[in-house]
Amino acid sequence: MAVRVDLNVSLDGVAAPADMSPENPMGADWGLLVADYMATRTFRERVLGDTSGAGTTGVDDRYAAAYFEGVGAEVMGAGMFGIHSFPDDPEWRGWWGDEPPFRVPVLVLTHRERAPIEFANGTRFDFVDTDIADAVRRATELAGDADVRIGGGVSTVRSALAAGLVDRLHVAIRPVILGRGTRLWDDLEHLHADYRVTSEVAESGVVHVTFER
Repeated sequence: MAVRVDLNVSLDGVAAPADMSPENPMGADWGLLVADYMATRTFRERVLGDTSGAGTTGVDDRYAAAYFEGVGAEVMGAGMFGIHSFPDDPEWRGWWGDEPPFRVPVLVLTHRERAPIEFANGTRFDFVDTDIADAVRRATELAGDADVRIGGGVSTVRSALAAGLVDRLHVAIRPVILGRGTRLWDDLEHLHADYRVTSEVAESGVVHVTFER
């Protein structure tokens, strides 16, 4: 069992672009940050429900497929679920429609009380008012022998990294400079010292860097 994180970041370390709006809830430059991930066959099938076989199948797709493998439970922040964007909508069920790609229990960190939401594909969202360490502990119990993934957003990931909770961190560095937004690496000085660091360059130019204990 391991606690894992996968994030897309820019060359200047931005993981959450600036200028969030109803039209661009993930930030104006989100598409730039995740373009190569969204082009993969795995993303198209797992997230978009496209079973045609379309999409890239190289290094980016291999990492995209690994994102979903061996995960028994997930932890995410309220922003990733969408509570901040739809704070007064008790019917809001997340960004992913009726078939969220997780297919495992998901703990959503929030101070708002909400009833659990269950989907036919095995995804279950439970809303918990707790800190990241306790959420990871609970997720570990739910996952059994499988891994726990901390899905995001960036503030949730940073909290987990600062607390030393992450066993494997994979960042897909897209060769763009955003200039503004929330950076992953701020206040995480010498994080690399706690991990073995490897890298691999994809056909797209994305650099996949893995920090592993």
